[in-house]
Amino acid sequence: MNNDLEARFDEAMMDVYSRALDECDYKATRFLHMLHEHRGLETARILLHASKVSEGYVALWERKRLDLTVEAVILAAQWHPLFSDQEREIARKRLAEYGYTVGGAPTARGGVDTG
Repeated sequence: MNNDLEARFDEAMMDVYSRALDECDYKATRFLHMLHEHRGLETARILLHASKVSEGYVALWERKRLDLTVEAVILAAQWHPLFSDQEREIARKRLAEYGYTVGGAPTARGGVDTG
């Protein structure tokens, strides 16, 4: 695996945290802790393979900012070498379930099942 690509992904994940704080006034404390403990790639995989979306995901959905979720970040073409087709499909489906069209404008979701 390309260490430079992983390092840039770490930076992108920290950028998502900073943007959520600056643009949405959302302080994702657990996410930041995970980034410090596991770094970006492992944090993304942990969140992606969870049985349900995180509280942070729901908080960003409520703010109409699913573009700042891990799922949206990993779908960018530059990160494809880091994730399997299956992982990208999980991200796509999760975003679609919440009304977010990748590469397009977000749409409203009829309701949220937060488990």
